[in-house]
Amino acid sequence: MMMWSPVLIAVIISSVFPGPSGAERDMPKLADWKLCADEECSHPISVAVALQDYVAPDCRFLSIYRGQLVYVFSKLKGRGRLFWGGSMDLQVLFQVQGDYYGDLAARLGYFPSSIVREDLILKPAKIDMKTNVSILGVEVVVGG
Repeated sequence: MMMWSPVLIAVIISSVFPGPSGAERDMPKLADWKLCADEECSHPISVAVALQDYVAPDCRFLSIYRGQLVYVFSKLKGRGRLFWGGSMDLQVLFQVQGDYYGDLAARLGYFPSSIVREDLILKPAKIDMKTNVSILGVEVVVGG
């Protein structure tokens, strides 16, 4: 007769009844407030250049490679002040300006402000916004 070890039983049970997936787990909120150039956070604040590679730890963040251009749309405040929101897709700018090129959705996400250098200010970030308001017309919550 085969003897079942407690470890083997636990492995079998956990594979049959998995816990919550990454999408079902709550992620910690990065910040409550952010600075934007306009009330929809749809106008880029600046264009920055990545000074080093950054690998996104989860779906809220962008993976960025040294030398890449990043369009900054928001700057988090408070406990999240070390992160900015943006995109590397030029398509985001076309969508914001009303011209649409292609069928792919633009990828927006957060990245550490310390890994980029702002090279061109497009519009000052003067508007305080709660982080659960729309970006480019889509309601989002920063990590919450």
